[in-house]
Amino acid sequence: MVGDVLVRVMRADEWAEARAVCIDAFQDPGIPVLLDLLRTSWSWHDDLAFVAEVDGAIAGMVLYTSSFVDAPDRVVDVLVLSPVGVRRDLQHRGIGHRLITESLQAVAATRPEPLVFLEGIPSYYPRFGFRIAADMGFTPASTRIPRAAFMAYPLPNYDPSLRGALVYADAFWRADGVGLRE
Repeated sequence: MVGDVLVRVMRADEWAEARAVCIDAFQDPGIPVLLDLLRTSWSWHDDLAFVAEVDGAIAGMVLYTSSFVDAPDRVVDVLVLSPVGVRRDLQHRGIGHRLITESLQAVAATRPEPLVFLEGIPSYYPRFGFRIAADMGFTPASTRIPRAAFMAYPLPNYDPSLRGALVYADAFWRADGVGLRE
């Protein structure tokens, strides 16, 4: 564990530092493209970019962006949690856990959307309240998303009768950031 972790909304002047932390965390050439496309897209919300600060420096970042569920009777606005990253030298110390827990609490307290979706590690995200989205009546945006990795977190406005297909914002598709690649 690391002491004095502050989770808060990212300030606009911290973008470069937060972006660098997330890029370092993943070591994946697609992450910079995804981050930049998300930041300049219609799906971006300044109040949904959260950082973890440790000793005055950005140690982690998580983004929530808009997407849709194509329900049988209408299109429903939802959020997608992606990406979330912690500086490599500070991983496995509870920062990511705090970042996800506290940002989800903020999202649940302020947002009108009914759900947050993600593609993630099936053994990790259920501890935060994420559930297998297929068991809730949702289909993934791509056949490349493993069933167990496609998860949803119900927010206060969630209605259990809601069903449909997740439709990612175009930034995820343009960055080839949907599903697994062989």
